Amino acid sequence: MTAGGDITVDTDGRMHLGKDDALEESPSLKDLRTRVAGMIPRVDLSELVLEVMGWHPDFTASFTSAAGASSRLTDLNVSVAALLTAHALNIGFGPVIADAPALTRDRLSHVDQNYLGSDSYTAANAVLIDAQGASDLAQAWGGGLVAAVDGMRFIVPVRSVDARPNPKYFHRKKGVTWLNMISDQSVGLAAKVVSGTPKDTLHFVDLLYNPDGGQRPEVLITDQGSYSDIVFGLVTLLGFDYRPVLADLPDAKLWRINRSADYGRLDRTARGKIDVEKVRRHWPDICRIAASIHTHEVSAHDVIRILQRDGRPTDLGEAVAHYGRIFKTLHVLTFVDDPAYRREMKAMRNLQEGRHALARHIFHGREGKLHQAYRDGQEDQLGALGLVLNCVTLWNTVYLDHALTALREQGYPVLDTDVVRLSAYVRRHINVHGHYSFQLPDLAGGRRTLRDPDHRDSNEE
Repeated sequence: MTAGGDITVDTDGRMHLGKDDALEESPSLKDLRTRVAGMIPRVDLSELVLEVMGWHPDFTASFTSAAGASSRLTDLNVSVAALLTAHALNIGFGPVIADAPALTRDRLSHVDQNYLGSDSYTAANAVLIDAQGASDLAQAWGGGLVAAVDGMRFIVPVRSVDARPNPKYFHRKKGVTWLNMISDQSVGLAAKVVSGTPKDTLHFVDLLYNPDGGQRPEVLITDQGSYSDIVFGLVTLLGFDYRPVLADLPDAKLWRINRSADYGRLDRTARGKIDVEKVRRHWPDICRIAASIHTHEVSAHDVIRILQRDGRPTDLGEAVAHYGRIFKTLHVLTFVDDPAYRREMKAMRNLQEGRHALARHIFHGREGKLHQAYRDGQEDQLGALGLVLNCVTLWNTVYLDHALTALREQGYPVLDTDVVRLSAYVRRHINVHGHYSFQLPDLAGGRRTLRDPDHRDSNEE
């Protein structure tokens, strides 16, 4: 039976949704992508980080000593750039050590121990988030109010009490999950290292309340691993428009308040009954736990754990779940009815996958495995990776914008519909292998010269 468009409902009340047509890539979009890719300057990752630090003095100023004082070290920016490069590439100090005073092993060890850490990373990342948000190109991509959270998995081959088994991702080994949140402006907002178990994504609510900077998101998109009726209730109570990916639409259960209401072809689909009285009875306690999360008195992850005992919801957990089912039902119905709704979710998921692919490309040393045995070391190294990813995102955005301006001045027809589909995660122009220079060339006007996209070797990779 057809319920409208490509949606069908079978005799058991199971909904089936046809596959959405892929958005076509017009010839103008393909040509624009090729042209701007041929214009962006080639750069070593090490110089890219140093260049971004030069654009934003507050970035370097974020790296204060463990005692909280500003540094009197000369060329601290060079030492910090070298350390961020070494940690993000997962190559150790050896390849970035040089004869320069700022790049000796003793100097790098001192700066690493006394200037790099979670507080410095948070402050530095806030500078990058604000800079990305001020970019006209980033604003064309989104308003910064839509966010996506997903986990990136890393095998930990050393003995570690902080790594856990997860056969789906680590086979017979153990690992951790780097849970990270990005905005629709392509910039990373927050991240956290959690154990590699399947339910670790439930930490995502805490990321919402501990961003490094930027606006608080209003729309939150996650994978299906983060979804449950209790989570739906809590996230909605906290004021977010929650949109998890639906793992299996035909098995999605819709819920109703009025048992006798007739929903036509969806009547059998809406087979669940919401216990409004249970929600009303527990409403004061529900409001209290939401307020406790909002005021940082307790973590959302701990609340979710407390609301379930041995995998079964408590009475309060059941009340939160019934409340969440109202909004879960609305989410499912909107998902099947509105192609634009589905497309926005898909776009954010693709954006996150693009960032993770860039992260894998950068974090290539030691087979991409994390050799830190303790949580602090894991968070510090992956914090450096997140910071470098945002450096790349901002650098790419600036030069993409520069290239688009040059094309417009040349009379090239740049269409707004094509611009919004450009990616800040392009990487073929960035060298991450074997050459790590920390001496910037003379940059006239503060920017590198764009390449000629029509030159024969411009697109050689």
